Amino acid sequence: MEIKNIRKLQNGSDVRGIAIAGVPGETVNFTQEMVMKIAFSFAIWLENKLAKKAPLSIAVGRDSRISGPHFAQAVALGLVSKGNKVYQCGIATTPAMFMTTVDPVLNTDGAMMVTASHLPYNRNGLKFFTKEGGLNKEDIAEILELAETVETSFTLGGQAVDYDFIPSYAKNIVELIREKTKHEQPLAGTHIVVDAGNGAGGFFTEQVLQPLGADTKGSLYLDPDGNFPNHVPNPEDPQAIEHVTKAVLDNQADMGIIFDTDVDRAAIIDEKGNAINRNGFIAFIASLLLKDYPGSTIVTDSITSTGLTEYIQNLGGKHHRFKRGYKNVINEAIRLNEAGVETHLAMETSGHGAIKENYFLDDGAHLVTLALIKFAELHQSGKPISSFLKGMKEPQEAKEIRFKIADEDFKAYGEKVLEEFKIFAASQPGWTLVEPNYEGVRVSCDETAGNGWCLLRMSLHDPIMPLNIESDAVGGCDVIQTTLMAYLDQFEALKQ
Repeated sequence: MEIKNIRKLQNGSDVRGIAIAGVPGETVNFTQEMVMKIAFSFAIWLENKLAKKAPLSIAVGRDSRISGPHFAQAVALGLVSKGNKVYQCGIATTPAMFMTTVDPVLNTDGAMMVTASHLPYNRNGLKFFTKEGGLNKEDIAEILELAETVETSFTLGGQAVDYDFIPSYAKNIVELIREKTKHEQPLAGTHIVVDAGNGAGGFFTEQVLQPLGADTKGSLYLDPDGNFPNHVPNPEDPQAIEHVTKAVLDNQADMGIIFDTDVDRAAIIDEKGNAINRNGFIAFIASLLLKDYPGSTIVTDSITSTGLTEYIQNLGGKHHRFKRGYKNVINEAIRLNEAGVETHLAMETSGHGAIKENYFLDDGAHLVTLALIKFAELHQSGKPISSFLKGMKEPQEAKEIRFKIADEDFKAYGEKVLEEFKIFAASQPGWTLVEPNYEGVRVSCDETAGNGWCLLRMSLHDPIMPLNIESDAVGGCDVIQTTLMAYLDQFEALKQ
């Protein structure tokens, strides 16, 4: 395997690749040797970042995927080879790995997580943390460039020790909920089911919900299984939502919770089996924070709905719609705070959400923690969780179309499409360009032109142009799409 291909594994602020064979047409491009070199290079990068020589203390966790044990071992070897102390945390969550850096007992200098989030079983990846949070894409590029040229060598003094951090992480969640609700068992008398998707979130039933008094009978797929035999562990996936919805209804539960593989994303299900995800989950968390911080700004990705904007504004907040990519959203919230704009929530429709009081860490378990605090309050008042989002307007229709760009210089081609689309959109009756807009071209369509909105943008990394359309009228998406296709058909390199 060509070590020179390491830089091609960068996926924004993560590293991802094909770790094992078995899927037709997909060749392994991510090996244990590469992982070891990347970990070794992270140790060098961290020394330079902290102006501190080894031994550093670094925690390593992994999700449940098949290649996880071997990759976590390779990470540990790379870190130990630089003379560092490694805490091997086994199956853990991505947010928990960051928390090792601020934990009063461990207080690690950095952390690495072996995960490819919701991607198929044959993939794997790496995430990196310092006490400042997750690394940015510029940091990843620097580490991977170093990994292609560095000569690894063994240094005496390094060591690896097993350390199960999840019980401490779970205990902190339990203590926070008890503190906020002022009850030892605020969930007593409630029934909550969890769908962990055979990922790393199964701990939440026994270590969080049950100590707080909840009945968790009927929970699904709590045991880690890297084959993901039941469904893709993704809170956005319709099939995954069907599984947890059925569990809620079959068990007459008061609430459902679904996590992705490494628990940095989540969604909740109300007692009627309705998913509170995407725009609804952002609205749910925003409403909690706007109660504590009136008038503050909520940062989201670019494809959030007009109904969410209205909901946030009706609560007295401000909606700042930014770019796709959870690190983009988080960094924009941090930037706004530094500029004097009070901002407490940065959240994507994918379920990635970060809160200022929680280190702006995208932590699915923390979002669920906030939801549980509100749920306990509603339960004490005899109200179901479905009562909380009354007034949140959902679109009648929504669709996404992804166009492939069949051109070698796909970025330049995509930019040309967007430039010309902006001119076209401004000339259409009933269409208004939405400004400010930070990604692609967003258009508001009045009642005569589809009664909704559309957004055409470039994918963050791939030769793809996603087109999102929403409408408040039945058939409205087709009206908007018809106008759009009449324009887009002229671009021969755009293929559906």
